[in-house]
Amino acid sequence: MAQSVHPTAAGQPGPQRDLDKPADPCLFGECRSELLPLLSAISQAVGRGSDLHSLLRQTLTQLSQHMQIRRGMVTLYDPRTGRIFIYEGTGFSDEEIARGVYHLGEGITGQVVETGKPVVVPSIANAPHFLNRTGSQRGGEPRHNAFLCVPIARGQKVMGTISIERHYPNPGLLALDVELLSILATLLAQAVELHLLESVQKAALLDENRRLREALKEKFKPGNIIGHARGMEEVYRLIDKVSRTRTTVLILGESGVGKERVASAIHHHSPQRGGPFVKFNCASLPESVIESELFGHEKGAFTGATARRAGRFEEAHGGTIFLDEVGELSLTMQAKLLRVLQERSFERLGSNQTLHIDVRILAATNRLLPEMVAKGTFREDLFYRLNVFPITIPPLRERRGDIVLLAEHFITRFAHEQGIGQPGLSTRALNLLQQYDWPGNVRELENMMERAVLLSDDGVIHAHQLPAQLHRQPASEGDESLDPPTEGMPAKVAQLEYQMIVETLTQCGGNVSVAAEQLGLTRRLLGLRMAKYGLHYKMFRDKPRPATPAPIGD
Repeated sequence: MAQSVHPTAAGQPGPQRDLDKPADPCLFGECRSELLPLLSAISQAVGRGSDLHSLLRQTLTQLSQHMQIRRGMVTLYDPRTGRIFIYEGTGFSDEEIARGVYHLGEGITGQVVETGKPVVVPSIANAPHFLNRTGSQRGGEPRHNAFLCVPIARGQKVMGTISIERHYPNPGLLALDVELLSILATLLAQAVELHLLESVQKAALLDENRRLREALKEKFKPGNIIGHARGMEEVYRLIDKVSRTRTTVLILGESGVGKERVASAIHHHSPQRGGPFVKFNCASLPESVIESELFGHEKGAFTGATARRAGRFEEAHGGTIFLDEVGELSLTMQAKLLRVLQERSFERLGSNQTLHIDVRILAATNRLLPEMVAKGTFREDLFYRLNVFPITIPPLRERRGDIVLLAEHFITRFAHEQGIGQPGLSTRALNLLQQYDWPGNVRELENMMERAVLLSDDGVIHAHQLPAQLHRQPASEGDESLDPPTEGMPAKVAQLEYQMIVETLTQCGGNVSVAAEQLGLTRRLLGLRMAKYGLHYKMFRDKPRPATPAPIGD
């Protein structure tokens, strides 16, 4: 049995008839039996799997031709956002369609989606709930047209509406046209549902893509690395670029800057992350042992070879091998490494069987390889094979803004390991850390903070608890001491002033103008205060930011 027409939005009942008795389709001056070809054409289009836009455009075009509708539209409901929007329309401009957005229960369209029941408005002029959201009803335009809106649904799930606007000289046609639109809605429902499912999946993929991109920003400040200085941002960018490939990478930098951590970040964010990550320090063993360590050996290959042993390259099959201090290899070993880079094959010591491996090679050195090539101590062809994608890690003295982040991380870690309260850094100690040149880089800072945590006994790491080499630095700007006064009320005031200046300059990355503004001083007056305490803006360059979970350091 067909569903009866519900009350109009104006509160007036629509035309009623006995639904148990079929109506004569030509009784009201317009013969609805002529629309059977329309229903057949739409049914066939649905069966062919036509795209939804084409299907709806064909439907609205046929309605315009056979039913003389003034306007018609199909809206879709997006449950993720709660929006009901015009997906296809006829008799509307693009701007009007763009304005046709509703929410559940809002206007006639929102009411139909919310209730799942059709609504008939015999006269728009008498329907206060007709919102004219599109703005298509303009002044001077006849307002006696009727508006019919029926749900597009599958079971209890309402997915949108189909609605028309036209003038009805005979109100008896209203009920017939509601039934006709309901039939069309049933024919279109499956295509609409498939479209919405695809749209939801596409939206979910886009959301996931955005989420992954946001996560990538954090990922490539990798979790095993701390640092926000400009030089480190470039390192993160290069890690991001190369991690997704199988390219050979040469990691350059002074001892202690964190070359192994960069290699680890590349492996663990690469397609090979499911495979092994094998590390080998080329300077840790004598040359006579290195070949066996890298390529393995057969039983009896040399004195003491009591069993077959797989080498590091073999162990790294399907993953990554990291060759640290590659500049320390002899010319003989360099030639053997070159073959592995070129052919991805080798033989164990004492064997004629060639082994083929699938392995990515990362190498690192603190040596200046171009100079070694010029001197003939490093093979030029090997250098070019390794130097496909170089990443240079800046020394700690060039990223002073990261010193505080790293020091605080190490203090937290060592205090936790030793089961003691976490000490803070005095301003004098902080000042010394920022002035020091750090020849041992992050590794030196790590060792220094471990010692300082052990020596701290009052919850503060003081300057005198730091190693002697930090105290042998020349005072900035010719001042003999960077300490503020230490006794009496003037001393306490000076200590507070000193601490505020140091903290503000640290936050501002050494920008004296910004620091002066934040402290409420003129730039000249802040300069005088800095000179008083032996502070210089270069000590605070590279503004530090919040720390990431772990340090960088070999």
